[in-house]
Amino acid sequence: MTIPSELEAKILRYFLAEHWRVGTIAQQLGVHHATVDRVLSQSGLPKVERAARPSLIDPYLPFVVETLKTYPRLTASRLYAMVRERGYRGGPDHFRHLIAHVRPRPQPEAFLRLKTLPGEQAQVDWGHFGKLTIGRATRTLMAFVMVLSFSRAVFLRFFLDAQMANFLRGHVGAFAAWGGVPRVLLYDNLKSAVLERQGEAIRFHPTLLELAGHYRFEPRPVAVARGNEKGRVERAIRYIRDSFFAARTFSDLADLNAQADTWCQGQAADRPCPEDRAQSVRAVFEQERPHLLALPPVPFPTEEQVAVSVGKTPYVRFDRNDYSIPHTHVRRTLTVVASLGQVRVLDGAAVIATHARSFDAGAQVEDPAHVAELVARKRAARQHRGQDRLIQAVPISQTLLTQAAERGEPLGSMTAALLRLLDSYGAAELTAAIEEALAREVPHPNAVRLALERRREARGQPPPIPVTLPADARVREVVVRTPALGDYDQLHDEPPRED
Repeated sequence: MTIPSELEAKILRYFLAEHWRVGTIAQQLGVHHATVDRVLSQSGLPKVERAARPSLIDPYLPFVVETLKTYPRLTASRLYAMVRERGYRGGPDHFRHLIAHVRPRPQPEAFLRLKTLPGEQAQVDWGHFGKLTIGRATRTLMAFVMVLSFSRAVFLRFFLDAQMANFLRGHVGAFAAWGGVPRVLLYDNLKSAVLERQGEAIRFHPTLLELAGHYRFEPRPVAVARGNEKGRVERAIRYIRDSFFAARTFSDLADLNAQADTWCQGQAADRPCPEDRAQSVRAVFEQERPHLLALPPVPFPTEEQVAVSVGKTPYVRFDRNDYSIPHTHVRRTLTVVASLGQVRVLDGAAVIATHARSFDAGAQVEDPAHVAELVARKRAARQHRGQDRLIQAVPISQTLLTQAAERGEPLGSMTAALLRLLDSYGAAELTAAIEEALAREVPHPNAVRLALERRREARGQPPPIPVTLPADARVREVVVRTPALGDYDQLHDEPPRED
C-alpha cells in the first residue's frame, strides 16, 4: 500500500535520527511494522531482523516452498486445502498472509523502447466512451483511433458501434485526412481484424484483407496479451479521454466529430512530439507525410449491404428501424445498402427506395409516395392512415379518440373532421384546442372546433377559408408567375403627354 511521502520522511527520521525501534515507530505512527520495514529497505537500509516467534505453519513451510517451486501459480486456497489434509490447523486468512511472503516472485520484464521510420507504421484501436441516447435508442459511443508511430499524429472519429462497416470508415477517413497510407498497421486481436489465431497461425478478416489490398498496407496483429506493443495508440486513447472528451458537450454525433476534427488539427497537432519535444507533432508529421504511400484513385467502399426479407407490409427492417418500399415489392428478398447518412433499398440492381438513415429504435421512416397508391386501393386502410397522420402530428389526439370510442362515437368521421381542422389551423392550435375539450370532458370534434374559433376570435384573425383544387393535374401543377411591377412605376413617373 502506498503511503504519503511525509509519513515516509517521518519513519526515516525517527529511525536514523532518533534511533527508534521499528515496533516503536509503527506504534506511534499507527502503521504496520511491515510498512516500516518496506520504507527502510527501499531507502537502502538493511532489514531489521527480529526474533522469529514459533508459528503453526513452520512444520509445513518446506512442503509449501517446494510445491510453489513446481507450481508457482498455485492459488493460496488450494495450498491451504493441501496443508489442511496434512494436519495444519491454522486459519485461512493468516495462511494466505504467510504464503504471500514465500511465494516466488517473477522477474519483472523489461521492454525496449521501439522506434519506427517515418511513414512505416500506424497503430489502430477502439475506445469505449459510454452511451449515447438517440430518440428511443441507446447506442454505444465508440471512438476509432489511429496514430502514426513516428510523428504521433492522431486521427479520431466517433461511431455508434464498432462493427466492420465503421471499422472500414475509420481507416478510409484516416488515410484521407493524412493524404497517404502507412506501410504497416498494428492491431490487437479484435474480431474486425483477426478471426482466428492459433499460435503464429493467423486468419485475418477477409474484408480487412480487401481493404489492405486496396490501400497496399500490411495488417499486423500484436502478440496475444502484449498490449505494450501498441502502446502509442493506448496512450493516445488515454490522452483523448483526458484532454478532449472530459467535460465536453455536443448536440449530436456530427457535432462531436466536427469538434474531434478541430481538436486533432489544433491542440493534438500542436502538442510536443514525444520523440523530439523540441518539435510539435504537426512539424514532425510534415516530415513524415512524403514517406506515406500514395492514396488509390478511388476510396474503398464502406457501405453496409444486408439482404432483407419483406413480409406482407411494405417495409424493410434495418438497424432496428423500418423503411418503406413500394407495395409491389412485398414478399421478396431485397438488399439494403446503407451509409451513415442514407439507406437505399435495391431489387437486384434497381434502386426502389431511398431514405435518410435513422439511428433511433422502432422508427417508421416513410416516403408518402410508397403508400399512397396502397391506401387508395384499400379503402379500409384510409381510416387507419388518417389516424396515424393525426396522432403523429398531434399526439394528444389519441386520448381524444380513445375517450370518444368509449362513448361509442364513430371514429372515421371524427378522424376526418380533426384532419380538416389540422389542415386549417395547424398542429399547435389543434393541440391547444383538444386540451381544452378534454378539460371540459367533451371529446368531440365540435368542442374542438368551437375552442379553435374562440382562440382565433381572441387574436382578431379572420376565419380560415379552405381552397379546393380540381383533380385536373393541369390546374394543380400550373405555375403562376408574379408580374414585374416596374413597368407600372415607369408609367407613374412619366410626365403626361401633350396632344
